Amino acid sequence: MSTAVPGHPNLHVVGHPLVRTKMTRLRDRATSNADFRRTVRELASLLAYEATRRLALTDVVVETPYETGTGALLAGPVTVVPILRAGLGLCDGVLDVLPEARVGHIGVYRDETSFEPVQYYVKLPPGLEAGTVLLVDPMVATGGSAAHAASLLEQRGCRAIAMIALVCAPEGVRRMAERHPAVPIVTAALDRELDAQGRIRPGLGDAGDRLFGTEGA
Repeated sequence: MSTAVPGHPNLHVVGHPLVRTKMTRLRDRATSNADFRRTVRELASLLAYEATRRLALTDVVVETPYETGTGALLAGPVTVVPILRAGLGLCDGVLDVLPEARVGHIGVYRDETSFEPVQYYVKLPPGLEAGTVLLVDPMVATGGSAAHAASLLEQRGCRAIAMIALVCAPEGVRRMAERHPAVPIVTAALDRELDAQGRIRPGLGDAGDRLFGTEGA
């Protein structure tokens, strides 16, 4: 189960022991790129489990090996939308538990001077507004990219949006709450603050660089 955070009504921090253990591994600067990628994928699956807790279901009849029984299936489609590029690291982990989900992509980078989002790519499947969208990105720092992506989805008619992030800063969570109060954020950690360069402290470094081995490039 996730825990609500006082002062952040849209934030849900998952405190499960496996989540906390994997998050510690991600923070460790000694963790290799390969182990970082694997752990991000595993952690994304655990967070997706919590983020989908309230998905609507429809009752169905199922033939077991012994008799006719009843069960349930998801009532609507689910679309996973990673924010490029680092969001790709979470995508496969979410698909591990939702293999039937479709995938869209939103490319946004943060201007390192203004800290404002710059959009460079959008490719979304048709009809995604008919179901739930899981917006995924490793970090919600200033919240600029997350808020921009959520706005774009809402402009496409999406009303059921949830966000999955590994770690958040209070500043970014507040920005999302102000602009998108109906979008819950499911995360493994709420960290202390942003520094002057817009980096989450204590954080886990640049998730994209650690996922793809581009540190120092």
